Amino acid sequence: MPAFVFPGQGWQRPGMGRPWTEHPSWELVADASEASGRDVAHLLLDADAEELTETRNAQLATFTSSLVVLDAVERLGIEPTAAAGHSVGEYAALVAAGVVGFEDGLRLVAERGDAMQAAADAEPGVMAVVAGSDAETVDIACRLADGEVWLANDNSITEVVIAGESEAVERAGARAVELGARSLTPAAVGGAFHTPFMAGARSRLVKALRDVAFHRPEIPVVANVDGRVHTGAEEWASLLVAQLTSPVRWRQSVMRLGSLLDDAAGRARLFVELGPGSSLCRLAAQTLPGIASVSVSAPDDLDRLVDAVAGDTPLHAFASGHHGEHLYVSERVVISPAAGVFEPAPDLDTSTGAPVEVGSLLGTVAGDDVRSGFAGQLMGMLASPGERVQTGQPVAWLRVR
Repeated sequence: MPAFVFPGQGWQRPGMGRPWTEHPSWELVADASEASGRDVAHLLLDADAEELTETRNAQLATFTSSLVVLDAVERLGIEPTAAAGHSVGEYAALVAAGVVGFEDGLRLVAERGDAMQAAADAEPGVMAVVAGSDAETVDIACRLADGEVWLANDNSITEVVIAGESEAVERAGARAVELGARSLTPAAVGGAFHTPFMAGARSRLVKALRDVAFHRPEIPVVANVDGRVHTGAEEWASLLVAQLTSPVRWRQSVMRLGSLLDDAAGRARLFVELGPGSSLCRLAAQTLPGIASVSVSAPDDLDRLVDAVAGDTPLHAFASGHHGEHLYVSERVVISPAAGVFEPAPDLDTSTGAPVEVGSLLGTVAGDDVRSGFAGQLMGMLASPGERVQTGQPVAWLRVR
């Protein structure tokens, strides 16, 4: 199983939701609009770059986009071994791990975005990417700049983000270049995040967190604040508050995820980025050379993900509809018509190559029949007896005739 990672603010782009409008997972956007009280579809389809740069818009759009992708991946029956998210992406990771519910996550992100927007308006700041240098060297450059500038993201062994007052950031960047950094590039965000400039957002986030029910993670989640796994439900509220003014320790988080995947016996190490862009895959490759990674930001990427998870298994499940979808030309999957527990038909022959006819009963889910829309041979069952499946999740793989 892979590690799921979720991007943060700065990687949003105009029209990033457009490829998903015909996919069943797009239905989450209406729920997101209702829960947040915002027109999320507008942000994902019609907002321009300037509108999306506003903190309150960027965070909600990025978070919702990641959840749409997560839902699409879950419909394929792919589950993570561990998870982490970069900045606001940590909230998506917590939803993926069952720590917070979908609606609670949306309300938190909406309030967080508004609070950070207000903090940025009260104390304007900028962020910039320092390439070709490590965190220790860049931290020294910030200290030498003699101003309000701090290390905000330790992204990889060769990429660090600094933030603070505009002129101080420029001075620190120049110092970093003098110390060997390759370049300084402004980040497309609207404030100095993960620095003391965000202290004004703390009280609003603390208040919002009081109304959220936290649960123990179903899988390990690595926190931004310290790059460690936290398994207690009660820990996460304070971690999310601390994250506002603390640097994102993404390099350490990636290393910890890599060690968790090493512990998953017999599994290849795979990072899956869910949401806009592919920056987290790039950063993972810088920190863990040779790591396999797949970014999923559009439905077309789902095939590559299934390839990566299945290895040589030619399974290209693209879940939508109720009867089956294309794999290779001669292959199909039969998918669940409902959410619930899958029970195979009592007389089903599950041996490889067993004949299947159009209309053959493969089992039931929540009382609904799961029937094949194709004739051919059964190549494998993708759901186990008693397994809880989602609507659209593949349950059987066929070679058709």
